[in-house]
Amino acid sequence: MTNLNYQYDGLETIIDFVRWGGSLFNQANLFFGHGTDNAFDESKVLVFHALKLPWEVPKNYWLARLTVLEKQSVTELFRMRVETRKPAAYLTGEAWFSGIRFKVNESTLVPRSPIAELIAQRYEPWVNPDSVTDVLDLCTGSGCIGIASLQAFPNAQVDLVDISSDALAVAQQNIDLYSLQGFAHAIESDLFSALEGKQYDLIVSNPPYVDKIEMDALPAEFQQEPRLGLEAGHDGLDLVRKILAEAPRYLKDDGVLIVEVGVSQFYMESEYPELPLYWFDFEHGGEGVFAIQKSELELFQTLLNERVSPIAL
Repeated sequence: MTNLNYQYDGLETIIDFVRWGGSLFNQANLFFGHGTDNAFDESKVLVFHALKLPWEVPKNYWLARLTVLEKQSVTELFRMRVETRKPAAYLTGEAWFSGIRFKVNESTLVPRSPIAELIAQRYEPWVNPDSVTDVLDLCTGSGCIGIASLQAFPNAQVDLVDISSDALAVAQQNIDLYSLQGFAHAIESDLFSALEGKQYDLIVSNPPYVDKIEMDALPAEFQQEPRLGLEAGHDGLDLVRKILAEAPRYLKDDGVLIVEVGVSQFYMESEYPELPLYWFDFEHGGEGVFAIQKSELELFQTLLNERVSPIAL
């Protein structure tokens, strides 16, 4: 890695530091994909966090001069971003998803799922939003998908389920942050194992789905995230097979399953050509999210049970 100079002599204003940070990040060949897609937006995240500014400020603020302590704080964040390769969200302890600020740390993935678009559409036409009362966010991590989904469903409560107690501690912080104790519940469970007897109108899941080849090739920034939330066997489907096989027991009669599998869509379509999976097209980027109804899953129950990976058990 190029030795970078963190001397900020001559830099005074917010725009000076955002520009400088972007230049540093480009020099260091950082990778972006955890809420921003370029060096200058990533720099803005860190500068505005250090200065405790909202994302949108009047244009004249960009010319405001930083104090010495503020300059030092910003520069330290830049140095940490370059030298640790941690995504900005881990340095600030927060990330935005579906218009909501969430607490995150290294025990959770950084929120970035295209499922945010489905939330904005209230998951229509797959469910009637006003009739939904029970939602499951499976492999919840920080709880972002489940908590954000409450925006779509005025009469619902959501179970936030994860196998990681550390991730669930973060999800609970987000429940507490928005005083959702009566509406969102963090549950430690290996997929459905602790949910016996429960049924849901909607099960939505962003499970681990990175295959072995892709896992080995991930940029350093993604290697900072918990492997437990990413890695899923040789084809990325170890957990998805089990979700497909078990979901019908936990869906109400008109229930719907929505799952993100990312680039493992290729393997899904190859292994399950018989399944009538609906693949979403996203206006703002993202891929590999499917929906399927309980009734359709039940038609193929024998097939699904046969194909559950032994590893996933």
